[in-house]
Amino acid sequence: MDGFRVALVIPAFNEEATIAAVVSAAQVYGQPIVVNDCSHDRTALEAESAGALVVAHEVNQGYDCALNSGFREAARWKYDFIITLDADGQHDPTLLREFIDKLAHGVPVVLGVRSSKARIAEHIFALYTRVRYGVLDPLCGMKGYHREVYESVGYFDSYKSIGTELMLRAVSTGAVFEQVEFHVRDRLDTPRFGHLISANIQIIRSLFVWILN
Repeated sequence: MDGFRVALVIPAFNEEATIAAVVSAAQVYGQPIVVNDCSHDRTALEAESAGALVVAHEVNQGYDCALNSGFREAARWKYDFIITLDADGQHDPTLLREFIDKLAHGVPVVLGVRSSKARIAEHIFALYTRVRYGVLDPLCGMKGYHREVYESVGYFDSYKSIGTELMLRAVSTGAVFEQVEFHVRDRLDTPRFGHLISANIQIIRSLFVWILN
């Protein structure tokens, strides 16, 4: 789009109900790369039929490992911009136009800001990043990067950061970033991180690993 090659990395685990619609809407803006994290349903078939490049995990590795695989594939094919979005339909694919516009105008990191957060730990994490870096919603799954940002680190995640490590490494070293506020759609099925207590623990763990890093 507009002379830039855009990869749309979509981690997916048992998302057969929504993945085709997400891929179909997103491919207007770039090449969807769906990382099928050893789903037990038709996620891979639905994604491929809709036009996605599918990267397969033979065993379930989790959200961050799926993103690692997607970024690795996008970098291998030399896409200029890499944008992440969720497979469950919570992110409106039309938002990709605004992300791409900002990336195309030289902003190396573009971050989504959801209208609401589901867990208390997300508010705690966001308070820290807002005070420290000005980042309003570190755990939003919709983020965009110039490929060079990824290549400067060499990986997306190293400690199961729930999608935050690459962003934090970039902004903590002075990378320019802009933020896009949007209304988050309701998720119809089970949340990716499961039970409320365990999800909060995962998020707080990720925050403390970064602080102590």
